[in-house]
Amino acid sequence: MDEALAEELARRLYEAEHRCSPIPPLTDAYPDLTVADAYAVQRALIARKLEEGARVVGWKIGLTSRPMQQMFGIDTPDFGHLLDTMALPSGAELPCSQLIAPRVEPEFAFVLARDLAGPGVREEDVLAATEAVALALEVIDSRIEGWRIRLADTIADNASSARFVLGEERCPPTGLDLAALPLALWVDGEAAAVGKGEAVLGHPARAVAWLANALGELGECLRRGQVVLSGAVVAAVPLRPGQRLAASCPGLGRVELSVV
Repeated sequence: MDEALAEELARRLYEAEHRCSPIPPLTDAYPDLTVADAYAVQRALIARKLEEGARVVGWKIGLTSRPMQQMFGIDTPDFGHLLDTMALPSGAELPCSQLIAPRVEPEFAFVLARDLAGPGVREEDVLAATEAVALALEVIDSRIEGWRIRLADTIADNASSARFVLGEERCPPTGLDLAALPLALWVDGEAAAVGKGEAVLGHPARAVAWLANALGELGECLRRGQVVLSGAVVAAVPLRPGQRLAASCPGLGRVELSVV
């Protein structure tokens, strides 16, 4: 993709986010936008934010379930950057007015003890390189009007990421059967959905291995201290003001968020 066009599309997404005013799908105007083009736009978008002082603190993996992949006609996930400006502490209040059409997903988060560089990273390599696993709530949002996204739209839009909340309880992965662990999403004190880690490519660490290998093809790696959100175990739930949200899992405690 032409660098000037990538920067122009990144500018549109950037302004849509800051104005909380969505734009038409990029693929309406550019139907031939490829996955590689979309990642070029994503990098240009993140570069804008880094110039403002934001820091990359990790990564998010999306489209990890078979139904979502089938909907987009793909057989692999996608990824986006996590910035320090997106992080919220457990129990924080999130103003809905800051976002456009937010939704929330419960996930397992990996905190890395050492770098992971592809190719050839396997599930067991991820577990060996992980300092701790924590619960996370990921708030996704789309700068594309009405969530009318194709694959290239969501990738360019930093994988539709917005905010993330990490639980305070951290456990080493040793002894945790992440594929079998149930992760529940709570809305206003009621269990809205329950899923298991196996919903994420069969095992959440498998998704992190995929990411390490995908980044390796781009000359990038997962770095010590970074957080990786491995993918949603249940479908995202729309957010509205006044909601109290939480995710819980045996052995990993609870993470909470309020919407105002």
